[in-house]
Amino acid sequence: MTATIALVDDDRNILTSVSIALQTEGFLTRVYSDGESALKALIDNPPDLAVLDIKMPKLDGLELLRRLREKSAIPVIFLTSKDDELDEALGLAMGADDYIAKPFSQRLLIARIRAILRRTEVLQPSGEESGGETAPVLERGRLTMDPARHRVTWGGKNVTLTVTEFLILETLAQRPGIVKTRNQLMDAAYQDDIYVDDRTIDSHIKRVRRKFRQVDNEFDAIETLYGAGYRFSDE
Repeated sequence: MTATIALVDDDRNILTSVSIALQTEGFLTRVYSDGESALKALIDNPPDLAVLDIKMPKLDGLELLRRLREKSAIPVIFLTSKDDELDEALGLAMGADDYIAKPFSQRLLIARIRAILRRTEVLQPSGEESGGETAPVLERGRLTMDPARHRVTWGGKNVTLTVTEFLILETLAQRPGIVKTRNQLMDAAYQDDIYVDDRTIDSHIKRVRRKFRQVDNEFDAIETLYGAGYRFSDE
C-alpha cells in the first residue's frame, strides 16, 4: 500500500516543495501549517509517518509531539534549526524517531522516511494476512514483546514504544547479559548506512527507561556499561 506522510511546518514553501517531492516518489501527503490544526488530524486519522517542524506558532513541534505521544506511536521525524542541539535532544527524549537539520536535502529526507517505513514494516503483522509466519513473542523475565502486534508489556502492564525504541529494546532483550555497543544498536534501528551519532541512541535509551519506570519505578533491566554500551538483564 502507498504510504501517507503528514508534513507540519509553518513555512509554506517547504510544505509545497517537500509535498511535491514526496508525491513524485509515490507517497501520499497531507500538509498542515501549524501544530494546532495538525494535532487532531494526526490522532484521528494517523498517517504512516509525520514530519514535524519544531518552531511553529500556536503549537510548536515539541508540544505537538508530547501530546501526540500520549495517544499515538506513529513514527516522527523532526526538522530542527541548524546546530540547535537542544531541540534535537529534547525531540529524541520525547519520542521522535529521527531528526534532520535545516536547511536539508530533500533526497536525504526521503531516504530517512523510507528507512523508517522499512523498520515499521518489520513490526507489522505477518501471519495469515500476508501468508507468512507470525513473528514469535519474546519473553524475558517480566518483559513481553510481541512484534506482530507492536505490543510491549512489563509485568503485564502495557508500555507504548515507538518503532525505533521497540527495535533497540528488542535487540537488547534477544540476548540478555550480552553487551550491545551503540553501533550495534544503530545497525538494528537505523538501516541503509544512515548516520546517527551516539547522542541519538543514548536519548532513545533514556526514553525507553522513562516509559518503563512509569509502570514500575524500580525498573533497572537496561544497564549502562560506560565506554562499552548497554545490556538487558532479565534477572
